Amino acid sequence: MGQALTVGLDGSPESVAAAHWAADEAERRNLTLRLLHAWPLLVPEPTRLPSEVDQNYWARRLMHHAKAEIQARNPGLTVVGNLVAEDAQHALIQAAAESEMLVLGSRGVSQAESYFLGDISVSVVGHAERPVVLVRAEERDEERPRGSGAEGAVVVALKLHGPSDDLLEFAFSTAAGRGVPLRAVHGHGVPLHAFTPWGMDHTVTHDAKREAHTSLSRALRPWREKFPGVDVSDTVRLDSPARAVLSAVEGAGLLVVGRRRHRHTPVPRLGPVAQAAVHHARCPVAVVPHG
Repeated sequence: MGQALTVGLDGSPESVAAAHWAADEAERRNLTLRLLHAWPLLVPEPTRLPSEVDQNYWARRLMHHAKAEIQARNPGLTVVGNLVAEDAQHALIQAAAESEMLVLGSRGVSQAESYFLGDISVSVVGHAERPVVLVRAEERDEERPRGSGAEGAVVVALKLHGPSDDLLEFAFSTAAGRGVPLRAVHGHGVPLHAFTPWGMDHTVTHDAKREAHTSLSRALRPWREKFPGVDVSDTVRLDSPARAVLSAVEGAGLLVVGRRRHRHTPVPRLGPVAQAAVHHARCPVAVVPHG
């Protein structure tokens, strides 16, 4: 199999929505769509057995229905299905390493960080070496036309220090492929010396915002030149980075956030912006590892 986009499938409404989102994205990127269902109790394909004794019956039925739905909606797309007799978390992390992108269903807001297939999505996002996109069930909309502006802008959350090339490459190429605007957002806390006994010193806040905006424009300049067809806007908000990003995603088609690679850390860790995004953003969220 050539280049592929993989989606985790478990039959939940979230994973079905993720599969349809992934099909549209694979079609845009001219990739094969790989449907992956992992369950440790799957067995090697048996000879013909009645459904009541075939351990793979429900998994094969799930895969068949998903492929049929997707190919009816995306008739030109190459779709393959894989049933894997492994722990889902391990199988998904491995699939991410082999794919251009991994897409998972997300149950959204949850204090227990519970997403696709229970509590594994945060671990998968934290360990994956490729971008992982989380999609909620309500994001699936069969009536919404695909293409051009119907999908909303791509929003990218940017820091102004540290590497960001992987993040910006993903955000700009996605916006270019969809033909939608790109909105770059940076949240900058109010400087402590702006607070005075008589109120806020607006000269200080104005200078802080101006300096941050200059840095943001500088970071975007080479990417604007590389993708001249993408309509780019940049925004600096004097607020916490997480709140600034969440306030900017209304009507967005995709939110792109970064995650530092922690190669020597056994427990995956997402930064505050990524945590806020996967819990609270209403649009699909792409978490891109970098650094």
